[in-house]
Order: sequence, then structure tokens, then C-alpha cells
Amino acid sequence: MIHEILVVGPLRCNCSIRGDEASHEAIVVDPGDDIARIVATLQRHSLTVKQIIITHAHIDHIAGAQRLQQLTGAPILYNQLDLPLVKMMDIQAAWLGIPTPEVPNPDDTLDDNKIISITGLTGTILHTPGHTQGSVCLYLPQQTLLLAGDTLYAE
Repeated sequence: MIHEILVVGPLRCNCSIRGDEASHEAIVVDPGDDIARIVATLQRHSLTVKQIIITHAHIDHIAGAQRLQQLTGAPILYNQLDLPLVKMMDIQAAWLGIPTPEVPNPDDTLDDNKIISITGLTGTILHTPGHTQGSVCLYLPQQTLLLAGDTLYAE
């Protein structure tokens, strides 16, 4: 299993790339910025993005999702309870002094217990409201890994 973590954007969000070495299928979690670096990492591993997972709709986690979708054709998935935050993307951008990114509605919503699956990787969405109403984590039991977005912070 390929697991790359890229620290992206001015708020230093962790973007995770999980890929299967045999099928070359991948998911990208929280592509908040630095899409060129994300794409370069995908190309280095010869990975094809099958899903773009957003743990919550704060700008540092979602700002690059549409650009990545345009480059890969992969669907964007996030919890629909965060749609009010998407409608405030201009305000979020103003807080950081950056241009407002285009953020589409999700192609599919990430509800509690939804199964996320690509060849070689299966996980479960855990709805963890608190940081935002739609915050989710992705639990990957075979890797004993929880991709928690901002549900948990370092230290």
C-alpha cells in the first residue's frame, strides 16, 4: 500500500494519498492546495485517482478539490452537512487573504458508515461532528489507520 502525506497550503493541512501498488488505484484525502505537488506524487507512483475524499469543508481541506477533479475526473465526496460552509467559501478565503476557490457540491455524500472502496483498500466513514457539522473520519481497519481531518490535532 502506498501512503504519502503532503503538507499543503498556508494552514499546512495534511493531504493523504492512499494507493494500491498492484491496481494503481488511489484515493486523495483533503487536497486543500498545492495540486501540482499532489499530481506529481500521483504520477511518481503511477496512480489513478478514483475518489477525492474531503473530511470537512474548511478551505484548507477542500480548496483544491475541484482542480484535482478537473485533472483526474474523480468524484468529490464530502458530507452534505458542510454545504453551508461551502456557501461561505468567500468569507473563508477573506480570512486568509487568498482568492476564493470554486468548490462544487459533492458528487456523493459521506454519511456515517458509508463504505469507501477501491481495489486493495476498503474503509468506513465515521461521522464525527464537532469541528464542523459534517466532519468525517476515514477508518481503514486493514491498515489500522484513521484519517481524522481536524477531528484530532497533533499534540
